[in-house]
Amino acid sequence: MATPAPLSRPRRAAIGPISSADDTRDHLQARLLVFTRLMFGSFAVLIAFLALVYWIYPEIKPANNHYIVGGEVGALGLMAVIWRGLLARRDLSLRILHAIDLAYAVGIGCAFGASALLAPDLRPAAWTSLIFACLAVFTRALFVPSTGRRTAAVSALAFLPLVAAAYGLVRTTDEQLPPAAFVGGCTLVSTVVVLISATGSRIIYGLRSQALQLGQYTLDRMIGQGGMGEVYRAHHALLRRETAIKLMRPDRPGVDVDRFEREVTAMSRLTHPNTVAVFDYGRSPDGVFYYAMEYLGDGLNLEQLVQRHGPLPAGRVIHILAQVCGALHEAHAAGIVHRDIKPANIILCERGAMPDVAKVVDFGLAKELTQNTGDTKQIILGTPEYLAPEAATDPTSARGPADLYALGAVGYFLLTGKKVFEGRSGIDALVQHVTATPRPPSELVPVPADLEALVLACLAKSPAARPTAAALQLALRALPPSPGWDDAEAARWWREVHAAPDAGTSMPSFSAITVDLEHRRSPST
Repeated sequence: MATPAPLSRPRRAAIGPISSADDTRDHLQARLLVFTRLMFGSFAVLIAFLALVYWIYPEIKPANNHYIVGGEVGALGLMAVIWRGLLARRDLSLRILHAIDLAYAVGIGCAFGASALLAPDLRPAAWTSLIFACLAVFTRALFVPSTGRRTAAVSALAFLPLVAAAYGLVRTTDEQLPPAAFVGGCTLVSTVVVLISATGSRIIYGLRSQALQLGQYTLDRMIGQGGMGEVYRAHHALLRRETAIKLMRPDRPGVDVDRFEREVTAMSRLTHPNTVAVFDYGRSPDGVFYYAMEYLGDGLNLEQLVQRHGPLPAGRVIHILAQVCGALHEAHAAGIVHRDIKPANIILCERGAMPDVAKVVDFGLAKELTQNTGDTKQIILGTPEYLAPEAATDPTSARGPADLYALGAVGYFLLTGKKVFEGRSGIDALVQHVTATPRPPSELVPVPADLEALVLACLAKSPAARPTAAALQLALRALPPSPGWDDAEAARWWREVHAAPDAGTSMPSFSAITVDLEHRRSPST
């Protein structure tokens, strides 16, 4: 699959298997980021709560509260620096990440231990500090990936200052419990929490390692995300083949998983070289629909291509559109309508040392749009900026010609860098597709007249006036060669892309799914 533009930080929390040293580092940094956010928010709420309590009941306010508050605010400031200055902005080494993990444990233990020592006149302070330290240790065990042994060591370091504070309190103050019971109770609670946390970490860490063996596919990292689901790079457990997995979650608005399953069933029968190959499909045990398709490596979709490199030469546009026509011709002959042809659903890549190979993805997987029409609502499938007039006015009438209209809109975008109609909203774009006349591309950029005529023919309002996919492919191939783009230029362009720094790698995210092929639902059930 194509690699999208970089995702902004902060990293998403990641779950599942770790597949390399870099993945381990990214996984740990993502989890430390989540842990930091949780602890920062929790401690800020705690400080605010104590300030409110002491304002309402000033008689219980500790004499050294100004020292306690100063230390707490300083600790929050340091945590904010680590959060926003390091974890959210830089790729840190494993050594630094482990040091941060350790520093958090020691810092939290020292902060609560000092708070207990500085508030001897508030009897509940020691036990309150111990309770919040326990919560911090449990939270760390849940979110930070770690072996049971490391969790035990880090948790013990967090509790040592509290046990030391308990010993200091019994030597300097009169506690409600005998000294041995007070220190012993603190030590016992700390020990139990350390053991529970270590056991939990060991189980979670072990499950993560075993997840590599579950099902047919292991997901490595996210390479795309949209309104209907996510796309991951994956590996087949037996074939060791790189694969792209698209997950569609039934709880997403506008996602009809049953319809998608029927469409992917039909899509899996398509074999044209310019259609992305579907290897498998089904549902995971938790109800997430997935389908596995060929992984397109360093490819990028046409929307990314134009955004990064500007409008394309006419010769390149002809080459791309002709390939897409081949994919659409096979699909239409099989009775399959794409419904959502747009630049983002056409991937340009290299395959078998051949540059500029176009791959059409997501046949029939258009998201549902709801259009209000007075007292009723109409379900429309597709993307407004590339939707044929008949698909907007009567979605049930959209057939193969609707895909050709969308392809004409794609050609317009590739040639000019602009959409046919730039509406202020989706509904505005739909209205213009139904009522307005497109501005000829040649008024925006130099375009060969014969190519412009084909693009405008695809944008005809009447479906009958548009060429078929097969006829358009023949017409495109019959056009005279356009200067500025040929096979040599394409090969040079891709060499430069490979030589440039990778600006399109998405932030890694890890997961794993169990693919249940034995109990895959039949489309008819």
